[in-house]
Amino acid sequence: MTVRSDCSETPRSPLSMEEALELLLARSRPIADSERIPTGSGLGRVLAEPVMSTIDVPGWDNSAMDGYAIRIADLAASGGRLPISQRIPAGVAGPPLKPGTAARIFTGAPVPAGADTVVIQESCVADGDWVQVPPDLKTGANIRRVGEDITAGSQVIGAGIRLEAQHLGLAASVGSAELTVRRRLRVAVFSSGDELVMPGTPLGPGQIYNSNRFTLNGLLEELGCEILDSGIVKDTLDATMQALADATERSDLILASGGVSVGEEDHVKPAVERLGSLDLWQIAIRPGKPLAFGHIGAVRTPFIGSPGNPVSLFVTFCLFARPFIRRMQGITGSLRPASVTAEAGFDWPRAAKRREFQRARLEPGKGSSRPRVNLYPNRSSAVLSSVAWANGLAVIPEDRALQEGDPIEFIPFSELTG
Repeated sequence: MTVRSDCSETPRSPLSMEEALELLLARSRPIADSERIPTGSGLGRVLAEPVMSTIDVPGWDNSAMDGYAIRIADLAASGGRLPISQRIPAGVAGPPLKPGTAARIFTGAPVPAGADTVVIQESCVADGDWVQVPPDLKTGANIRRVGEDITAGSQVIGAGIRLEAQHLGLAASVGSAELTVRRRLRVAVFSSGDELVMPGTPLGPGQIYNSNRFTLNGLLEELGCEILDSGIVKDTLDATMQALADATERSDLILASGGVSVGEEDHVKPAVERLGSLDLWQIAIRPGKPLAFGHIGAVRTPFIGSPGNPVSLFVTFCLFARPFIRRMQGITGSLRPASVTAEAGFDWPRAAKRREFQRARLEPGKGSSRPRVNLYPNRSSAVLSSVAWANGLAVIPEDRALQEGDPIEFIPFSELTG
């Protein structure tokens, strides 16, 4: 275990949310390793190399509708009444269209050479082997042109995209059987606290169940991480330092819950300072003011330590650890969650010195009014049931009071997890 004697200085005053997030993202380095996987296994993975198309999509002019393929120039002499010379279902390429005739054609079927328009069947009147088509048709109607969606040689999906179902379908549409993706991020996790026991164990005096382990692991699983669970670490400096040193050897990132405050039993801060550097300690938000960020050991494995209170852990993970992880996974572009503006369904009479992220529900407004944001009545950071009740976080700016009906920012959980 290598111990540093030149401990870094902890910032004296809490950083704003923007300053803290900027610091974190500036120090997040994407992992370099990649692997080839089947396209069907790519859901949730981050693309390491772009997907390029070797084909045009569609590969031929094809019909966008069920109907009749015709040549517009044939209508004047025939009065729109044409014999049906062939039938072309999807998956079959018909011969060139005979002059003065129509081809019965179905959606996706190749348009025969010589035809320049497809007339939808609802506009036509079929009569045995003949069809009456309407006048005043637009040349080229209802034909999907070759390469209209994708052209050969073009980039289909850029590197740095976290693959969703539509991306897998798009890759398959150009024939990509495999994808090159970043390997899964290895995240070491441990909890601090002699009071913690695992579910299934009877509770002793002063003990509580380790809910943070399940919350944290669930959030990491939603992000597609490989979890290295170190369990519960005793509340001693030596045990904390040993857990950090062990995790450094086998992980890309270390996450800890609890032990990041300044009490006599809070050992994470001094342990990180002895083994590496502490770059961030406090953020001017509530809940979640004590958030430790630094690096451990000679390889400088990044470390994030969240408060032990379950709500504080959830909020700080969503706002700070999640974007840091997404950047490490190689995801490009903005990582800030999208928010909506709604109407406060509550009064906030006393302006707070820190920005508040309160558990809240976004609910439909009455009539034509805007959606309303309602807060959970108990604002304690120990009440985990409030997170299960809520569907997002209400953002209450520092130094601002609110009245019912005022506009308020709301971040849905759909923007903060997964």
